[in-house]
Amino acid sequence: MTTIHTPDDQTVIDATRIWLEKAVIGLNLCPFAKAVYVKNQIRYVVSHARHTDQFLEELDSELERLANTDPEEIDTTLLIHPTLFPEFSVFNDLLDLAETAPEALGLEGVLQVASFHPDFQFADTQPDDMSNYTNRSPYPTLHLIRESSIARAAESFPDPSVIFERNIEVVNELGPEGWKGLGIPYPQQGQEG
Repeated sequence: MTTIHTPDDQTVIDATRIWLEKAVIGLNLCPFAKAVYVKNQIRYVVSHARHTDQFLEELDSELERLANTDPEEIDTTLLIHPTLFPEFSVFNDLLDLAETAPEALGLEGVLQVASFHPDFQFADTQPDDMSNYTNRSPYPTLHLIRESSIARAAESFPDPSVIFERNIEVVNELGPEGWKGLGIPYPQQGQEG
């Protein structure tokens, strides 16, 4: 029987913060992240759910919390599970349910869910394609986002495809060695930082 090492919550949060600082903000992969990070408006939640249903219940709870909290206090939430989804294919299967959760809670148009994983892979790409790195985080993570924040940010970037295309150019230019040089801890899966 294989034993899965479960890191403590602070280790998970610290690794996530390093990823935010070095990749998401440092490479400007999300031009909107720096402001909420600097203002300490990101809620980090490390899940200890033992199964997918329990994790989805936590997602519902965090979506409701975010919807009912002043954006000045919490603008966005990162729901992280360090051990439940070691394989991207399993995590990817969960995403259909996760992405429809706001609608099921009556929060369509208010909140949305984005996904990150250490082995994230876009459709029609190879596992080692650098474009996948735009969504590679140290641990499987769901990003709960306010649509009002996206709308404000979109005023500066009316065409979001520009951001995606720019991000692919940045990570392609960086390459695998450059990405490793960022020092982002990838404690599980095939991804090493």
